[in-house]
Amino acid sequence: MDRVERSAVYFRRAGSSNTDGVIRAVKSRLEGNDLKTVIVASTSGATGLKFAESLRGKAQVIAVSHEKMDPQLKVKMEAVGGKAIDQTHLPLHGEGMDATRDALYALGQGFKVAVEVILIAADKELVKPYVDVIGVGGTGTGADTAIVARSTRTKEAFGGDRQRKLEIREILAMPLAKKWW
Repeated sequence: MDRVERSAVYFRRAGSSNTDGVIRAVKSRLEGNDLKTVIVASTSGATGLKFAESLRGKAQVIAVSHEKMDPQLKVKMEAVGGKAIDQTHLPLHGEGMDATRDALYALGQGFKVAVEVILIAADKELVKPYVDVIGVGGTGTGADTAIVARSTRTKEAFGGDRQRKLEIREILAMPLAKKWW
């Protein structure tokens, strides 16, 4: 039988109190040496900086925000080797994406965000397309979800070309209880 066994971390509740646990889960998965990039949602830049510092030398960390990040946090993140991009688009909030967004919300806000930051990074050409990356998102602030997925551009994520579609490969961490705003 051809199979892969990996462990996942499940938190009882969603939220920023899980950030350190997500970092540990991501570090553990990076030990396989097959993943090189971690894309983190970080509105202010604080979570991105925490990941960049924690994963320095282990993976390229790209922090993504749809708002303007704190410029000082961006400088600190880049000083430890991370990349920061802010004021981005929100591809899962565009026209015709309601059903997709709602389906991902069923797995949690952090899960939807983890997928979205991967799409953003691919759309902005910050990552090579069609390679596996780690996406990290959260419910509100901080991080509570990490996944491994194929990087792909939004326009190809749900299209007909099977080699370019979004594929969620693994769940590394996520909350069991979801928060519905």
